[in-house]
Amino acid sequence: QEQMMRFSQKFAGYTLAEADNLRKAAGKKKRELMAREREKFIEGCVANDYGEQFGKDKFDVIEGFADYAFNKSHSYGYGLVAYQTAYLKANYPTEYLACLLTSVKNKLETAAVFLNDCRQLGINVLVPDINTSDLDFGSIPDQDGRTLHGRTLNAITFGLSGVRNVGEGIVEKIIEERTDNGPFESFGAFCDRVELSVLNKRAIESLIKAGAFDSLGHPRKGLLMIHEEFINKTVQRRKEEDMGVQTLFGAMEDTDEAYDDRPSIAEEYFDKTARLKLEKEMLGLYVSDHPLMGVEAALQARASATVGDLAEFDDGAQVAVGGVVSSLVKKWTKKGELMAVFVLEDLSSSIETMVFPRTFTDYGHLLEDDRIVVVRGRVSRRDEDPKLMVSQVEVVDADALAREKPITITVRPDQLSDAAVADLKACLSEHPGRTPIVIDMGTPQLIRLSDAYRVDSGNGLFADLRVMFGADCIG
Repeated sequence: QEQMMRFSQKFAGYTLAEADNLRKAAGKKKRELMAREREKFIEGCVANDYGEQFGKDKFDVIEGFADYAFNKSHSYGYGLVAYQTAYLKANYPTEYLACLLTSVKNKLETAAVFLNDCRQLGINVLVPDINTSDLDFGSIPDQDGRTLHGRTLNAITFGLSGVRNVGEGIVEKIIEERTDNGPFESFGAFCDRVELSVLNKRAIESLIKAGAFDSLGHPRKGLLMIHEEFINKTVQRRKEEDMGVQTLFGAMEDTDEAYDDRPSIAEEYFDKTARLKLEKEMLGLYVSDHPLMGVEAALQARASATVGDLAEFDDGAQVAVGGVVSSLVKKWTKKGELMAVFVLEDLSSSIETMVFPRTFTDYGHLLEDDRIVVVRGRVSRRDEDPKLMVSQVEVVDADALAREKPITITVRPDQLSDAAVADLKACLSEHPGRTPIVIDMGTPQLIRLSDAYRVDSGNGLFADLRVMFGADCIG
């Protein structure tokens, strides 16, 4: 672009401002602006005694260049940043991904791709922790001791400021107290030590739902059941102490038998579904677990693409995608018909999904938040971000997915020549379905084939396999 600007000044007599307008027209690939510039450029070349044909020839070069014009200085800058970030991701993946998550902490719904990167690299992302989390995402030594490229990986700590309804002011006061006087030993100790302004019931409720007190040994459900009464009694007692009011049992407060009228925390736990639903509500992400963990392979066997793949599909492409329903909104159209909009999320990414009235009539009753589904429809690329227009919805039973029993093929190692392996692949590919395949070669370790080779056990599959490997190859 700089060369183009200088060329237009020297040969067509452009001013700096006019040369910059030409740069804008080329950089933004605006054909109508380039057409206007052509006439001006040629006239300038004629006026500077370079001739009309010279002007036409040179502008043809500029116009073709406008199909993709990029500043050399920008190219250098992007190249350097690409190298730096690649180096950081390869050598300091935990710290790098923690920074990426911090960069989107105010819109964590978009961070699923980063969280999936963490899972793929074996990096644990921990729920917020009142004793180890800082304001933003950070890293601490991972107790699992995982390694990558010979280096021990850290774990990523979820920033306390990323919890919904918890402001940075509250977080800073929590961290200040923790830094000055050490970690909190219990929920009671936390309530006794932090400033009273921190004991905001809405904020504390959000921290509990997010798992911030898990490391203190308190179950989330049990703590939610009593946190309001617990805070009320704590605030009342601390205000009385500040006013110099002596409690009836004050004399016992410095002994091992100190009286505490605050309610005890029951050993009540949420089931996985309820726990993850609250976690997602507070954090914008499934962090400690995911509804699809353990069933993602079986779910993908029912689909033609992942959500992350859809960015590469053309407008109008027909796809089948599996995932979890979230942020479901049902609304009325101007014609008084009911439709739905929701976010479909899998382990790779998420996408806005539309269910128009005709489809909603047939499938609307199947849609619920946190439900696992496979949807079929077309990709729409009318907007900057792709959307999915649904034509069919299938509800998937996660428990049934997890229980899917594979077909075991028993073979001897000497039966698996290159030709036999090629025949086996062809055979399995001719019977696509949902059932996984396991190979038993008589060794302690069974070989589970990839999901690309899931099969339908009907249509003569077993007969074909017995011809290849003998009558006893299928149990």
